[in-house]
Parts: sequence; structure tokens; C-alpha cells
Amino acid sequence: MSRRVVITGLGVVAPNGIGVPDFLHSIQQGVSGIRFMPLYEQLNFNCQVTGLPEFEWEHIKNYIPEVALNGLKAISIGYGIKAALDAWTDAGNRPDSDQPRWETGCIFGSSVGDTTVVKNVITRVDARESKKLGSRVVEQIMNSGVTAYISGRLGLANRVTTNSAACATGTQAILMGYEQIKHGLAKRMLVGSTEHVDSYIFGTFDSMRVLARKFNHLPEQASRPMSASAGGFIPGSGAGALILEDLEFALERNATIYAEIKGGCSNSGGQRSGGTMTAPGPGGIVRCIAEALEKSAISGQSIDLVCGHLTATVADILEVQNWGVALDRKEDDFPLINSLKSMIGHCLTAAGSIEAVAVVLQIMHQFVHPNLNLQDPNPEILKLIPAEKMPTTMIKKEINTIAKANFGFGDINTCLIFSKYKN
Repeated sequence: MSRRVVITGLGVVAPNGIGVPDFLHSIQQGVSGIRFMPLYEQLNFNCQVTGLPEFEWEHIKNYIPEVALNGLKAISIGYGIKAALDAWTDAGNRPDSDQPRWETGCIFGSSVGDTTVVKNVITRVDARESKKLGSRVVEQIMNSGVTAYISGRLGLANRVTTNSAACATGTQAILMGYEQIKHGLAKRMLVGSTEHVDSYIFGTFDSMRVLARKFNHLPEQASRPMSASAGGFIPGSGAGALILEDLEFALERNATIYAEIKGGCSNSGGQRSGGTMTAPGPGGIVRCIAEALEKSAISGQSIDLVCGHLTATVADILEVQNWGVALDRKEDDFPLINSLKSMIGHCLTAAGSIEAVAVVLQIMHQFVHPNLNLQDPNPEILKLIPAEKMPTTMIKKEINTIAKANFGFGDINTCLIFSKYKN
């Protein structure tokens, strides 16, 4: 086995596009998926906009048996099934199998069980009506519900698990799948993550006063990474999925190869030296990026594009600074940098996987997607890098290597290095 790990399939449910063709069009054209939510105004939230996919249960009716779909109400699981099954078929695989697929596993991240389902459980139990809950509740509130549905539909029989590392979950799931193949423990892995931000989850973040609140009447302008007028992040929902394969396994079945993962790293700053429950420390971030480069056997000079975490908070300044230190590049020598969150908001657990799909598409189609709402770059960031490093329109450019990172609550960091596939 070569132990090189390549990407052969993509699936996505995003606020600005369901399915790869629509999503690709949106990120190339700079189409925002952030919308005003009348319900959030009624609930008296400070922030009243969100990135919400236009998802319908009809989207997955042909994906899973009717008996499994009947009673399924957890939207995050629906997102995950759609993205995962799209990635599976995009890679040229048939969904049906009479036998377990021992060579293939699934690592699909999730945060919490669907809170609308949990609310129904609480209401029924408190009303002494637990007998009316039915037999489908547990599988929808357990954190691993999405992975169980996906692996059961496809017969995936290698390592099957659900990871959870806050906003680093998506990239961490990809790294875990990569390592499973790299170490010879699997030939193929379906990886990704999902998140549905309903009013209950949204309300918890709104109470922290970390969400943008000045653009409720202009939702498409609300998410403003690296901008001087950034006032907080915008929660988003969705799912992203990738099919990873050992190179030799992919070549044997004549799979189309979209890109290669060179390596990656996941660590924690230990909530020391500046790292806290809600903010990553610079030492952990720099170490994570540096180790990802080392494990990929490339230098910081090889990075053509940084697809950052960049949430439209004060942390954006520190993140750009940390990238400069880790890559040993600054000012005019700094690579191009963009943030998908300017179009779809911060999809929390699903952020890394949706953003990773965007990374692969930029490599496949050789472009850099724009940063929306960046007419006023933060002056502190401009002290670090020039404005032209933060493109506001799509750039057609040769892209060979991209660094992608996400940083989550708990001081968790993950960085991946993607590259154009070369024989």
C-alpha cells in the first residue's frame, strides 16, 4: 500500500448551496447564504440572522429505506446523510451492499443530539407521557446517531465513530480518517461533520454576546471576517463530507482523484499560556500549524492559500499573526488568505468539513474564493499583511497547496495540508 491518502468524493449541505454544483457556483460568485429569521426577532435575540440551508426531508427520501426515514426528525442527521451519501456516489460507489465493507469506515463529527427532539422528550416525560415517545428517539439524540445512520446505510464496517471537538470537529474528523488510512488500518474512510443550529443552540450563543447584531436588516453583510466593522460571528448550519482513500486502492478501481491530503495535526493548548475554554492560545495554534507542515514534509513557503478559521471576531487579528509566525511569512511574502464564513457564517461543528469541501474545490478548479464584506480591512491586520492578500473577488490562480485550520472551544486546534494530486 502506498499510504498516500487522496480525496475521491465530495458532498455538502451549506447555507449557500445544497450539493457540490450549487455550492461551487456560490463560492465562486460570492453568494451569501445568510438570511434574516423572523422567529429570532420574535424571540428577542440580539442577532436575528443565520446561515440556514434550504433543506427538505425530500432531499434524502431516495437515500435511506422508508422504514428508517419514518419518524426521523433530527435535522442534523438529515444533513449528514445527504452530504455523506452524495460524497459516496460522487466517488463512484454504489450504496447497496449485501456484505459488510470491512475496508471502509466512517468518522463523522457531531456536537449535541438534536435539541428539538430533546425538547420533545423532556415535554413528554414531564407530562408523564413517555410511552408516546416511540422507539426512534434514542438514535436521534445520541451523539453518534449520524454515524450510525450513515454506516448502516452503506454497510461500513471498519472504524465507525463520532468525534466532537467544538469548532475543530470537522477538520479533526478528516484528520482521524486520514490517519486510519495512513497507518494501514483502512483503505477508505467516509469523513465529515454536521450541525443544526436551532433556536435553542442559537440562543445560548446569543446570550454570550459574541454574535453580530448590527446587520439584522442587511443579513448578507452580517458576517465580516477580518473587517474593521466585524461585530461577532453568525451561526450557521449544514454538513460536509469527503471520501478518503489509499492511493493504490483508488487507482485500482479507476477512481477520479480530486486532491491529496499531505498531513495534518490536532492538539490542545491545554488552556494555558493564553488559551482558555473559549479562546485558543497562540502557542498551541503555532505548534499545530508547524507540526502539520512537518508531517506533510513541506515548508511554509509552499503554501499558496490559507483557508482560515477567521470567525469575524477580535480573534481574527491574532489568527493572522499566528499564521505568519507558523509559516514564517509576513507582509508581501504572506500567502493569500480567505474565510468561507463570510458567505455561510460559522457552522460550528460542521465548519471544518464544509470549509474543507471548499478547499478541495479551489484546488480542483484552480481559484481562490472571495472574502465577502471586506471593504474595510481591520487596520491591525493591515499592519501584518497587505489588503491584496485578502481578495474580495474571485481570483483564477494556480493553487497547488492549501493550509486549512479550525480552532475550537476548549483550546482545541486542527490543521490540514491539502495539495493538488500529482502522480
